Amino acid sequence: MDTLLLSRIQFGANISFHILFPTITIALGWMLLFFKLRFNATKDRKWMDAYMFWVKIFALSFAMGVVSGITMSFQFGTNWPGFMETVGNVAGPLLAYEIMTAFFLEAVFLGIMLFGASRVPSWVHTGATFLVAFGTTMSTFWIIVLNSWMHTPQGYELVDGVVHATDWFAIVFNPSMPYRFVHMLLASGLTVAFLIAGVSALRMLWGDTAESVKSALRVGIITAAALIPLQIFAGDMHGLNTLEHQPAKVAAMEGNWETGPNIPLVLFAIPDQETRSNKFEISIPNGASLILKHKADGIVPGLNDFVAEDGTILHPRVSAVFFSFRIMIGVGVAMLALSWAGVVLLRRRGAGNMPKLVLLAFTGMTFGGWIATLAGWYTTEIGRQPWLVQGVLSTKDAVSDVPAGMVLGTLIAYLVIYLALIVAYISVILYLARKASTGQPLSKRDYPRGGEAEVYAMQPGE
Repeated sequence: MDTLLLSRIQFGANISFHILFPTITIALGWMLLFFKLRFNATKDRKWMDAYMFWVKIFALSFAMGVVSGITMSFQFGTNWPGFMETVGNVAGPLLAYEIMTAFFLEAVFLGIMLFGASRVPSWVHTGATFLVAFGTTMSTFWIIVLNSWMHTPQGYELVDGVVHATDWFAIVFNPSMPYRFVHMLLASGLTVAFLIAGVSALRMLWGDTAESVKSALRVGIITAAALIPLQIFAGDMHGLNTLEHQPAKVAAMEGNWETGPNIPLVLFAIPDQETRSNKFEISIPNGASLILKHKADGIVPGLNDFVAEDGTILHPRVSAVFFSFRIMIGVGVAMLALSWAGVVLLRRRGAGNMPKLVLLAFTGMTFGGWIATLAGWYTTEIGRQPWLVQGVLSTKDAVSDVPAGMVLGTLIAYLVIYLALIVAYISVILYLARKASTGQPLSKRDYPRGGEAEVYAMQPGE
């Protein structure tokens, strides 16, 4: 295991841990805004109860995302100096735009959102919630712009091996950016929908029948059922865009070795890169051609087209891309089936009479969005190899010359810390859910006091 492989694993571990939390905060900010607007419109305490419970999880997720993001950013200088040396003239400004237009916005209004419900007028608190939600979305926009440019770079020129920007509009609105941005927003929406539905289902299994819990469960299920068809459509469009600009990645996703028409859709196989074939293949005739070209005799690229004359492989490691893509699809199908079944049961029985088995299923899918997001992210990022910036900078040319032992030592430290933090994060969520499900009156600190807050903070009989 050399420095290159260890550095890739380390950065992969860092970004895998980091992406979990923005995936929650992006959509949870908008969900909190929905809860607040419903309370403003109805004055029904259940909506503010839901707000006050989920804003704590938002704050926890936001803090974890900030800390892990800072750690990840240092690796550009320590492990990947060639990246900023070559494309820093593009990457640097895009990261700066994120800080100026998003992070500052979140930092300024987060305090009002978390602690200002009883200290500022209702419209100010609602506005702060909107601006924090908007800020998380803008942060996502700029990060996706940079990541998409690395996959489909344009609007630049190379001068002495260094990238210089020539057209910022082309850089920002590069060919894959719109598809990736929509795909990420929908992924975040689904992650939060199942998180809310899963935690609410768990609280109901613990005997919590509060109206806020039933309303949150209903919102989570309906949101998931509405978003999953959109995500399937967006994913298909994203796949067609990837086929146009990164055919080697699509060939790896499909496990297709030879270019040609009437290519089957491989449901399962074990790709063998040594023999350049699939073992134990189960496939649907013409399926890949129909999906990618919308006709049975459509020509689909094969992996054997991406091998240089000297034998150098110019496509990603097939098995990693192949299996991660199928994990993403499998979780998506489970989301579709469970959410639509949930909607049917909501209409027939209501949120308060959901079968125990269904509540257990939603509880089991609480973090299903994380699994799908990570699998999709691995498909995208591993599928770009051997390039760090497609056609511009290879991964091996960007890595530092730090000794492998030093990288291994920090990698082990990161993994131990991240494992502890994940356990602590999930434990805190379970603690908050258990505390809220006891049925005991919450302490005065759990609800803000004064002004409009008195409407929902009063306990029965007060």
